[in-house]
Amino acid sequence: MKNILIAALMFTIPPILFGCGHNTKENQLKKFITAHVRKVEPITTQANLVYWDASITGKPEDYDKLGRLQLGISRIYNNPEEYALIKGIKESGQVRDARLSRQLDKLYYAYLRNQIGPELLEKLVDADTKVQEKYNTFRGTIDGKKVTMSDIYTIMTTETDCRKRESAWRASKQVGDAIVKDLIRLVKLRNQAARKVGFDNYHTMSIVTGEQDLQELDRIFDELCNLTDKPFARMKKELDRVLAESYGIASEDLMPWHYHDPFFQRTPLVYELDLDLYYKKHDVKELAEEFYAGVGLPVNDILARSDLYDRPGKYPHAFSEDVDRSGDVRILCNLQNTERWAETILHELGHAIYSKYHDRKEPWLLREPAHSFTTEAIAMFFGRLSRNAAWMQEMLGLSEKERTEIEEVSKKYLEFQQVLFARWATVMYNFEKQLYANPDQDLNNLWWDLVEKYQFVKRPPGPVDAGWASKLHFTTAPCYYHNYMMGELLASQLHNHIVHKVFKLGSDQDVSYVGQRKLGDYLRANVLGPGALYHWNDMIERATGQPLTPKYFVEQFVK
Repeated sequence: MKNILIAALMFTIPPILFGCGHNTKENQLKKFITAHVRKVEPITTQANLVYWDASITGKPEDYDKLGRLQLGISRIYNNPEEYALIKGIKESGQVRDARLSRQLDKLYYAYLRNQIGPELLEKLVDADTKVQEKYNTFRGTIDGKKVTMSDIYTIMTTETDCRKRESAWRASKQVGDAIVKDLIRLVKLRNQAARKVGFDNYHTMSIVTGEQDLQELDRIFDELCNLTDKPFARMKKELDRVLAESYGIASEDLMPWHYHDPFFQRTPLVYELDLDLYYKKHDVKELAEEFYAGVGLPVNDILARSDLYDRPGKYPHAFSEDVDRSGDVRILCNLQNTERWAETILHELGHAIYSKYHDRKEPWLLREPAHSFTTEAIAMFFGRLSRNAAWMQEMLGLSEKERTEIEEVSKKYLEFQQVLFARWATVMYNFEKQLYANPDQDLNNLWWDLVEKYQFVKRPPGPVDAGWASKLHFTTAPCYYHNYMMGELLASQLHNHIVHKVFKLGSDQDVSYVGQRKLGDYLRANVLGPGALYHWNDMIERATGQPLTPKYFVEQFVK
């Protein structure tokens, strides 16, 4: 596969000019930005704090308050007179200062997607908040007993009784049936809003206003699917053999609950060694804190503000939140001392350092990542280390013998994980595109058609349910999932550049990043610090010497 030439992603990069001249449109824009930030900054900070409270308590009153604040923010961007002003300034072509131009782009797309009637806006925010509340506070049941997602993950990674595994898998999907009617109503409202501002549907609007190209994304996913088809089939055949033997069944009898993740988006830890064994005697929070400090990106203040362990009513997954763009950054997790949660805390802290280390001298509107997928790239760059043998040796204090024992296995896990994720992300991307194109179609069967096509997992017998809706992103981060795959591409591109250009090494053999302050210095100067100052592809070209390309991901993982 290394000999296959893959074209770089082709996006037009505008020239970056930091001019000192003044003109009427620029002065007009400066005044508008000052007044706008004065309005939007305090309510955004307040909404972020309330979202945090709602996520850790699950209280209905917190979600009610959140809905009111989100509606208030949307009403700011809903103002037609302000949109007309921004649109006119943009179409004039007279804003030449780079910082002003980037802020203008941010404002234009934010206002554009909110140019809908106040009644529809209120319906959208209300429906969104209610679905989120129902999703976040729902707990599935096994034999009538409520269980958390941590309970389900434990069963799915350790239990050999197939009946218990099936019960846990089905419990993870119960929230889908509980919210699907409300979710479809929300999808239709999102589509209605998108059509109001000139788009075919919400999916298309999200891609365009996110400064991405729909045809280019289609091409990338088609290419990744073709490149990973044979390697994935080979890897999964071996995995199925190992799993089937462990359950005492034939490979062809494997069902979705026989894998170790409800959506088969992570590689089961079933090969010669179980990586969880190396983490169970360590505190994954302390490991992450020590590692980030060692590369010159300390996170102790972030962790002090964070909520890290499972409890009733709490959001069952994980996220990072930049509360105020001025240093109040925190993460939410439900930690256990396993490889999965080691990866998760490294990942979420990757998001968090992007928020913490942006240059606070930059304007408020630019104190955020260059794009959603660039913060995903940093999170994935660090999350991958939980399966890196060199990193595990240094952080977990493993002997040379132990490292040698796990090296081939951890490499196999990491390569399989990345290829598996490319397939899984293709399911999500194609399903969501079709969901918004026609929300009235048979979505339950469409889901399994795509799972069978891309993940090679059989649909369970009997009537299909709305288990697909249990994937939180349909609710909380619509039309976002492709950014994870774009992030994986960038993570590999950054890794290649750092190894060869920053560390000046011939290969990444033995690269653990542990204690490498050069890593932190490079990221702060080239990725984290600039924030959203540059268009995302311009930032990538400045940081790595070339635009975004799948080349390095394929070289690293597709064997």
